[in-house]
Amino acid sequence: INLIHINPDEMLLLYTRMDPSSWDYSYNIAFWLWELEEIPENWKRYFPMLDEIWTPSEFISKSLRKTTSLPVKTMPYWVTAKVNKAYDRAFFKLPQDMFLFLTMYDSNSTMERKNPVGAVKAFKKAFNPQDPVGLVVKVNNARPEDMEILKNALKDYPHVFYITETLEKDQVNSLISVCNVFVSLHRAEGFGLVMAEAMINGCPVIATNWSSNTEFMNENV
Repeated sequence: INLIHINPDEMLLLYTRMDPSSWDYSYNIAFWLWELEEIPENWKRYFPMLDEIWTPSEFISKSLRKTTSLPVKTMPYWVTAKVNKAYDRAFFKLPQDMFLFLTMYDSNSTMERKNPVGAVKAFKKAFNPQDPVGLVVKVNNARPEDMEILKNALKDYPHVFYITETLEKDQVNSLISVCNVFVSLHRAEGFGLVMAEAMINGCPVIATNWSSNTEFMNENV
């Protein structure tokens, strides 16, 4: 059995680099992720290479079942989120006594999909600049043009804290745990891993009521 956990557009490259005997007479399972209801047309060319497909959410599985007769099974992630109490608010240079909302995204996942601007707009709609609440914006692989958009939108708000340096995974988990609310106004999620990790550590989550995160979230939890 081969369990192939790569993006579909890398399937052909993998096939050319592996010995043909690795595929022959094997049961080939692909583990794929996608964030929208329609699967890209070019994915279909890889179906003949496979015997089965796994995904982490029923949202993705339903999208694939519309386009292939292969067995498609939902295999959700086993989610853990280790924190380290040494990484407290002081470590991240955050105020000790302020109610903090956190939004985060990776520029490589595109600003449009993760939609941090939506979180910024919601924050500005809910609070005035003088209100004693803060917004933490964590950006991975920050691009200057992205940061300019965010900073211009929040230029009148004094309690905004930008974190752009690369953090270890337990540091990211700890950052989430020391904030009061995690906000994800995404346009689409293939699973919603950060939301699940936040909830594991007791951080309430405000999120878009669409795509894969609705499989483990509702208006109560």
